[in-house]
Amino acid sequence: MSSVFQTYLQLGFFHIFNLQAYDHLVFLLALCAPYVLQDWRRVVALVTSFTVGHSITLALATLGFMQYSPSLIEVLIPITILLTCLVNLRKAGQRPNPKAPIVLALPNLLAVSFGLIHGLGFSSYLRELLGHQSRPVLELLAFNVGVELGQLLIVSLILILGFIVLRMLRAARRDWLLVVSGAAAGIAAILLLQHV
Repeated sequence: MSSVFQTYLQLGFFHIFNLQAYDHLVFLLALCAPYVLQDWRRVVALVTSFTVGHSITLALATLGFMQYSPSLIEVLIPITILLTCLVNLRKAGQRPNPKAPIVLALPNLLAVSFGLIHGLGFSSYLRELLGHQSRPVLELLAFNVGVELGQLLIVSLILILGFIVLRMLRAARRDWLLVVSGAAAGIAAILLLQHV
């Protein structure tokens, strides 16, 4: 039983933490672009919001309670990246309001909504791994925990990279946001064109 858990934990971790899952990596990059290391509480709330969204649809789809079109999800994932980048670009030059709510802020609500879409993308992969298992609860839990651990590592690396660029290389925060969001939007546009 523990070996099954460990296997699916690793599968979840390496599904998100590898270059073949670059659509999800680019989304996390766009999601975290407006924030710096000092904003870690907001980033944790943001990633948790995304996790809540993708956990819901990952569970529903994997357990067979939800049907969807994988080709539609492949189109919607780059759209979530583009919309996240547009929100970022609209905020370029503005510092986050320290008095703004952390949990019910617009970025968090978008992260939950977009997480619902990304969860369906995760479930396509997981259902391929599971084959015809009818109620793979342990596998689902382990896979989801693995995805979450991978996300936390990715977000940590993004924040550290941002720290290096902003503090050590003395780049302007606005420039960092514009470059990262612009690059993510460019990749998302290419993905969207490939799937349309």
